[in-house]
Amino acid sequence: MAYNIPDTYEDLTPGAQLDKKTLNKMVWRSLFLQASFNYERMQAGGWLYSILPGLEKIHTNKNDLAASMSHNLEFFNTHPFLVNFVMGIVLSLEQAKSDIPTIRAVRVAAMGPLGGIGDALFWFTLVPITAGITSNMAINGSVIAPFLFLLIFNAVQFALRYFLMSWSYKLGTSAIGILTENAKEFTRAASILGIFVVGALTVMFGATKLNIVIANGKAPIDVQKILDGVLPSMIPLGLTLLLYMLMKKFKWTPIRCILLLLAIGLVGSGFGIWPSIWPK
Repeated sequence: MAYNIPDTYEDLTPGAQLDKKTLNKMVWRSLFLQASFNYERMQAGGWLYSILPGLEKIHTNKNDLAASMSHNLEFFNTHPFLVNFVMGIVLSLEQAKSDIPTIRAVRVAAMGPLGGIGDALFWFTLVPITAGITSNMAINGSVIAPFLFLLIFNAVQFALRYFLMSWSYKLGTSAIGILTENAKEFTRAASILGIFVVGALTVMFGATKLNIVIANGKAPIDVQKILDGVLPSMIPLGLTLLLYMLMKKFKWTPIRCILLLLAIGLVGSGFGIWPSIWPK
């Protein structure tokens, strides 16, 4: 028999103020946000597990706790590194014993914009920049490069998790206004920076060159030099745009794109189109 979630809690007395220890505990639990990921409710199981210590302190009435757990087990999906922002807002509403439909609406409103912001901030900005720098260090023989990448990446995301947890809990629903007011501008700025970095990485690490020289008496024609005179790194750019088109228009997966590049590399090297990858 399905549990009927009420619109209001039985005990409307404001809940206890959550201490720093409880907030930090929920930050650590949020690392398991996607541990029970499924295609029906997405991150709902991990969300409830993360926020449960706060709910147990706020709701001393068992029926209220059951109702809170039930509606917090509904569909939920946001960026895993920014989830603590939503947690702080929801906990402040739970503590004030706001009506359940309001808490539901706020949770949905807060989780949406964070997906785009998180992708722009982490996958399009922090990761390309950090990976680009440390990859170059690794190519030059630095053993510390991969550890430095992990250190920088995790230091940023953990610092952000702790900050957002405390900040949004103190701000409550007013944090949503701050988020939605600047979300579009922030996402656009971070995306532009990310695209700029990806373009730079394409030039730096896209080393594909043609190995075609056309006989022309005493002045052979080097096709690669002609292409460089038109646009340096034209072939890496072309391959990047090709992969973008395949993923965007034809819905190719990254694995298929990797296999395509492998095939192009092997065939081209075998026919002498690219510099040989085989030891001489």
